[in-house]
Amino acid sequence: MEQKTKLLLAEDDENLGVLLKEYLVAKGFGADLYPDGEIAYKGFMKEHYDICILDIMMPKKDGFSLAKDIRVVNPDIPIIFLTAKNLKDDVIEGFKLGADDYITKPFSMEELIFRIEAILRRTSAESQVANEPVFTLGKYTFDTRKQTLADAEETVKLTTKESDLLKLLCQNANKVLERNYALKSIWIDDNYFNARSMDVYITKLRKHLKDEPSVEIINVHGKGYKLIV
Repeated sequence: MEQKTKLLLAEDDENLGVLLKEYLVAKGFGADLYPDGEIAYKGFMKEHYDICILDIMMPKKDGFSLAKDIRVVNPDIPIIFLTAKNLKDDVIEGFKLGADDYITKPFSMEELIFRIEAILRRTSAESQVANEPVFTLGKYTFDTRKQTLADAEETVKLTTKESDLLKLLCQNANKVLERNYALKSIWIDDNYFNARSMDVYITKLRKHLKDEPSVEIINVHGKGYKLIV
């Protein structure tokens, strides 16, 4: 049996919240409704959710603050903001926090469903890339299971750390791979010594890829690294 997509719904307008929840459930989603940001955060920490739908103007903890806290725990979960205000500053602030979408009240229920489904299609495509065992990097083939980097003439066996780091870079190809995220994913702790260790592995990966001009690992100052493919 296919598991339902579960939504966290944070909305302090009780009538709208109940209406939204009932509509989402009728459309086959699982949905939990929370009346303010603080309670929503506690719920998020207890349950698994696939998407968060957050009203911006809420008591105790507003939608932006809630999104920041959620992003610390799960940097990838899609977030849709709901707002009664069609203010440019709100939109900019929302997208700075990594909002996946933005919907202004009043809105049609069908529009919300379309936006949820669009996000689900995108995240499904991204997860297929994330689970891809083999990546093509110019003339090289990187096999994550065998931990090998091969071209027509030579196959190089990578260390586990080299392979884990290159896989993260490939999963985020042409996007910034944040240092802290990489450190916590591979080294568990983002302390100074692990950070220096990661720099050494980046240098090793650059040497492995140096003969392919279409592939480059660049430093993004103050943020991390980017694999250009």
